[in-house]
Amino acid sequence: MRIVHLFVICALIFAASYVYRIKMESTVRTERVLKLRADIREQRDSIAALRAEWAKLESPRRLQELASRHLSLRPIEATQYDTLKNLPPRPPSFVKPGDPDPIGTMIDSVDQEALASGPQEQESITGSVPSPEGAR
Repeated sequence: MRIVHLFVICALIFAASYVYRIKMESTVRTERVLKLRADIREQRDSIAALRAEWAKLESPRRLQELASRHLSLRPIEATQYDTLKNLPPRPPSFVKPGDPDPIGTMIDSVDQEALASGPQEQESITGSVPSPEGAR
């Protein structure tokens, strides 16, 4: 009977120490979570302060004062703008509506010349470096 009592007492001590360890781990994790929340709150506050400072720095009134103080600019007047009817006429088109595209025709002629010539001449047309004979 004494051995059973000793075994039960040892099991109770082991269980109590295990529960105490779990409690300490949860306390440490709770403290860590609270610290992280405080850090997040601090970072959000600093972000809000930086956004407020940025809004102050980019306010139009402040920028206008700085521009008038440091730049010799004149204010925009309504007479500076003109209507669309006063634009110069569109330049004449050199390609008539039914004609083929001149740039496309030039590209096609270069492609046809490259196909008609051998592979050695194609490398010189494209500007590529000739490959060694063994690689072909």
